[in-house]
Amino acid sequence: MLEYIRANIEDSIAAKEKLLRDDLLLGTVEKVAQLCVDVYRRGNKLLICGNGGSASDALHMAGELVGRYQMERRGIPTIVLNANTAVMTAISNDYDYGDVFSKQVAALGKEGDVLFGISTSGNSQNVVKAIQEAGKRRISTVGLTGQAGGEVQSCADYLLNVPSDNTPRIQEMHILLIHVICGLIENGLCKQGFWAEEQG
Repeated sequence: MLEYIRANIEDSIAAKEKLLRDDLLLGTVEKVAQLCVDVYRRGNKLLICGNGGSASDALHMAGELVGRYQMERRGIPTIVLNANTAVMTAISNDYDYGDVFSKQVAALGKEGDVLFGISTSGNSQNVVKAIQEAGKRRISTVGLTGQAGGEVQSCADYLLNVPSDNTPRIQEMHILLIHVICGLIENGLCKQGFWAEEQG
């Protein structure tokens, strides 16, 4: 068992070291964080969606933004599209599970928002449809995927395709990038005086 434990930790470290050397991807992370800062400065919001482990990542990201990441500040408006069980089951039952996120984008999104679609394969049809719907509504889109990118790479404005094809490693790097982006959002908004009125 110890051999298995060590092998998984070593594999995770190796994946993150590969991510660390991917300057193009890290540059995209920087652009995405600045995009989010600009979106919030305009009074817009962030939408997030995913399935399974990626749904948990979406909830985690919202918790860091609506609550706090590392700074004491007011909440940052964020909506998780996989959080409302009644809405998801109603859409799945009345239409199709592939529509559970796109219909919410149409109902809740507005021009100037940003949508994060999280899919390890990049081929989750409900995530792909949500990104496509967002594009029609002039909502900026960010896809978090594995190395291949899947269908998401052809429709997202920004692609964060982490360098792995192993689902656990992809998910571990997704949550790392989510933490980095949340930190950059907090720091960026603080530097631009976003919370000045609440700090006296």
